[in-house]
Amino acid sequence: MIESLREILKAILFGIVEGITEWLPISSTGHLILLNEFINLQVSDEFRSMFDVVIQLGAILAVIVLFFHKLNPFAPSKSAGEKKQTWTLWFKVIAAIIPSGIVGVLFDDWMDEHLHNGIVVSIALIVYGIAFILVERRNGGKYLKIAEKDGPTVVFTKRRTIEDVHGIDYKNALLIGAFQCLSLIPGTSRSGSTILGAIMLGVGRSAGAEFSFFMAIPTMLGASAIKLLKFLLSGATAGGMEIAVLIVGCVVSFIVSLLVIKGLMEYVRRHSFSAFGVYRIILGAVVLVYFLIF
Repeated sequence: MIESLREILKAILFGIVEGITEWLPISSTGHLILLNEFINLQVSDEFRSMFDVVIQLGAILAVIVLFFHKLNPFAPSKSAGEKKQTWTLWFKVIAAIIPSGIVGVLFDDWMDEHLHNGIVVSIALIVYGIAFILVERRNGGKYLKIAEKDGPTVVFTKRRTIEDVHGIDYKNALLIGAFQCLSLIPGTSRSGSTILGAIMLGVGRSAGAEFSFFMAIPTMLGASAIKLLKFLLSGATAGGMEIAVLIVGCVVSFIVSLLVIKGLMEYVRRHSFSAFGVYRIILGAVVLVYFLIF
């Protein structure tokens, strides 16, 4: 009984970490790998590999709940034009996940074997933390200086950004999807790579974050389906305790994600992502030193 309670408490902790880190640009997979270095679930290796991905279903459900009206093309309150716009948004989302879907299917086993370790996570945290700071500095100014042809006068014009998720075209959607391929490296962050890519393409932080959230739905559903299928085909089985751990982790990640997504959308309207870049660098450096010493 005490052992079962201990595993449930661990599942709650993993659910909290997943719900927070899935949406912040700091890598949920990386944090789960690092957490597992210090707090081990008493489960099989096959179940553990599946758990790290399937626990994300709770977080994905939070996106569906929070953005249900915006994502629902059948909403009776929407006009014909709005329904068409919603379908178009879904087509763009599907187009965006194609690059990472192809790479993920082809190299999933290789990446599990070679990249899912503390050293890779630490390096990715640091590298992309630096990238966030540099990109935010480059795009931080609200205005661009443009020299006029007829003289030395310099005028200021507002930087062009796409502030609405519907303004993202198919070209940018595919390019954002290409950035998502980077997230297949643990420690990179799926939301971080896609939001970073969106910002570099001229998409506003809020619109970029929304599009990243929407991309997560088919991406994580597909990844979870693949992991579940591999788990079943491997001949592995899950006992009652393991099933309970998975359910608890998903439920907790759903509840925490509801709060985090709301908070992040408010945050990005007023702040840059530089703070997350600093966090990534500090965490990556600390963890890297730990693994090099121990």
